[in-house]
Amino acid sequence: MDTTTLRPLVTATGPFTSVYFEDSHDTADAEKQLELKWRELKDALTAQHAPDGAVGALESAILDGPRASGRSGRALLAAGERVLVDEHLPSPPASTIARVSDLPYLLPLARYGELALPHVVAEVDQVSATIRAYDEHGDEMAVEEVSGQEHPVHKTRGGGEAHHRMQHRTEEVRHHNVADIADAVARLAERTHAELIVVAGEVQGRTAVIEELPEAAKAIAREATHSDVADELAEAVRQSRLNDVVERFRGALSRPDGLAVQGLEAVTAALREADVETLLVGDPGEDVVCTGATPAQIALGEEELKAYGATEIHRCRADEAVPAAAIAVDADLVHVDEELVDGFGAILRHR
Repeated sequence: MDTTTLRPLVTATGPFTSVYFEDSHDTADAEKQLELKWRELKDALTAQHAPDGAVGALESAILDGPRASGRSGRALLAAGERVLVDEHLPSPPASTIARVSDLPYLLPLARYGELALPHVVAEVDQVSATIRAYDEHGDEMAVEEVSGQEHPVHKTRGGGEAHHRMQHRTEEVRHHNVADIADAVARLAERTHAELIVVAGEVQGRTAVIEELPEAAKAIAREATHSDVADELAEAVRQSRLNDVVERFRGALSRPDGLAVQGLEAVTAALREADVETLLVGDPGEDVVCTGATPAQIALGEEELKAYGATEIHRCRADEAVPAAAIAVDADLVHVDEELVDGFGAILRHR
């Protein structure tokens, strides 16, 4: 998970109110279920002495905000009386979570809120194409139509000079059409920062278009018989990237001089030095760490933190403080199904 958009959370003033719940709208009584869910959340937040302003802001966002379609989850994080994060999650959390604390609780967002890849889907043949761009939420951002010359695009039968001229003309028209389509696909992908291009349609057309793509676009292109599989391909690419992160971590951890560490002591030390490229979170317990005036001032104990110049000490849950520190040092945050010491690991930027 790219944490850039979460930076306002670590510069805001708490207390923070974090809620995660199933927000599916796939039944006739979905509205009634949402009201009941909010009552449950409100009771839990009130019991934790959540600020009235935060409760009111969350109630308005949940009951008056846009509805999801189908099976979904919801994540909302408020600082004081302002809702700073309001996301529909691709999959609902395993259980309802309501937490009031000095730091935002971000781990469920990393676990359930990994968004889809922004991607472009092109339905092509050798004459025309319909090209659509989708953002990381799956919403359509743009659509373009490309129409080429229709005749001649199929090779002719027969022989003689006329035949060869027609054959040559056919190849020229086809190549021109394919080049126009490929150019439009590449331009839209670049403009929308797509991380995946899906080229669907009959096999000759889609293969020809991919071959005409510039190298940067070709590297992220995939063929498909139908555009309906675009979401599956995007999820497969996302999962492949996650697997690559885990393999990088394992490989680096296995070497004495590898760029990886695990366990709270080593991970907090790397965070203090802003040396974490990616924070991996498995299944942390209820350990407590110490933080200073800024989230990146973090250590296992008070004396250690004071030695690094901290003038104020706060004791915080590690499952809140460590991800907040990762965001503060501009590290990526990923949830992994991996056995990690204390539930935390890190890929480092340098030795």
